Amino acid sequence: MSKTYDIRTYGCQMNVHDSERLSGLLEDAGYVRAAEDGEADVVVFNTCAVRENADNRLYGNLGRLASVKAQHPGMQIAVGGCLAQKDRDTIVKKAPWVDVVFGTHNIGHLPALLERSRVQEEAQVEILESLEVFPSTLPTRRESAYAAWVSVSVGCNNTCTFCIVPALRGKEKDRRSGDILAEVQALVNEGVVEVTLLGQNVNAYGSDIGDRQAFGKLLRACGDIEGLERVRFTSPHPKDFTDDVIAAMAETPNVMHQLHMPLQSGSDEVLRAMRRSYRQERYLGIIERVRAAMPDAAITTDIIVGFPGETEEDFEQTLEVVRRARFAQAFTFQYSKRPGTPAAEMENQVPKAVVQARYERLVELQEQISWEENKKQVGRTIEVLVAEGEGRKDEATARLSGRAPDNRLVHFSRPEQPVRPGDMVTVEITYAAPHHLLAEGPTLSVRRTSAGDAWERRQAAPTAPKPAGVMLGLPKIGAPAPLPAAENGCAC
Repeated sequence: MSKTYDIRTYGCQMNVHDSERLSGLLEDAGYVRAAEDGEADVVVFNTCAVRENADNRLYGNLGRLASVKAQHPGMQIAVGGCLAQKDRDTIVKKAPWVDVVFGTHNIGHLPALLERSRVQEEAQVEILESLEVFPSTLPTRRESAYAAWVSVSVGCNNTCTFCIVPALRGKEKDRRSGDILAEVQALVNEGVVEVTLLGQNVNAYGSDIGDRQAFGKLLRACGDIEGLERVRFTSPHPKDFTDDVIAAMAETPNVMHQLHMPLQSGSDEVLRAMRRSYRQERYLGIIERVRAAMPDAAITTDIIVGFPGETEEDFEQTLEVVRRARFAQAFTFQYSKRPGTPAAEMENQVPKAVVQARYERLVELQEQISWEENKKQVGRTIEVLVAEGEGRKDEATARLSGRAPDNRLVHFSRPEQPVRPGDMVTVEITYAAPHHLLAEGPTLSVRRTSAGDAWERRQAAPTAPKPAGVMLGLPKIGAPAPLPAAENGCAC
């Protein structure tokens, strides 16, 4: 009988993408995914190090598994990801029942490390300091049949004072554009219709070869791939945002008019302390140019409240940028110390009560703006990519969910004609809430797609995948929907 596995993922999009690779590696080695109600033979924690209490949460979960492992001879526990990279020397000391510790640069070694630990009957700790093999060359088990992440780079060359990612994932390393496009083509051949280009600093792509227009060229090249209907990217850095990217977004039909661009703070003083190499007016200037080229663009962001030294005047500047930018949505975070970052040692840490009060004011303002912006969608006819899930039930009306081209979440009445995740439906928006749109009328049309065919084939497979254990606090509405960055807006 095949051994079973369970992967528990914490943190940002990079970790979610890495966990798909870990699933592929384990299945390539003969493991099968554990049933939701069963105990796995191998449990893998893909960790995040960006929160102040990340280690407490990991060790709490490991502690709960200790007794389970004692009752299941042969069970193995592995810890990988950013926290493993950071705390390589302490995990096995604090949790001696852990069998394998691996880092962000050697996820491809997991099956071999598990086997070595089993044979030698001792913990295996392997942390590499630099990337050996680009993760996208590894096998993968995607959670979605119709949408996929495609990594264009790993690592980051920035030195933001609140972020530990560069120390754990290393300097930026770009993939060859030909390899990226070949992966996208292969995904389309499998039925994928939506691709999200992924990088810690995605629009810095090309820095390895000194081509500042490489990312815009990559977007345009994606437009030449027949069958690829939607292209997105996350997360760009304002300092690297160039007009050729705006032009590529506006002129390439399958690149969606949607942009997630972290702000972090609207105060120039706080941005300087964060070591963010742009200022308020540059950020707002990018938004103005995006909207001039694409008036229908939906723009979302990340904002940190209560960064060390933030004054009331600084916070008011953030509120002012939010008012001027009119974000469709903002992922808002209360500043949390990240061990190992310069910000954690800064003076003038803002009292928790002050941070909480500011956070509530920001959320209230953004909720109002999100609702106002969503109301502008009422009456529009849009095509929605149907998402995986059971839909929602409201009295006698069954609803399904999906994403509009601008990535807004849409709930719509179940059409008479059967639809599958990955198919497209055309609906008219009848109601708007701050976080979703509603189409209560009849579906105007249904377009069956190769993505729906792929979903159907996957469901017919004997080992159809269950949802991954992604610890993000988000409803499963299809993948890969835009995930918020980890706390403090780490995907910057």
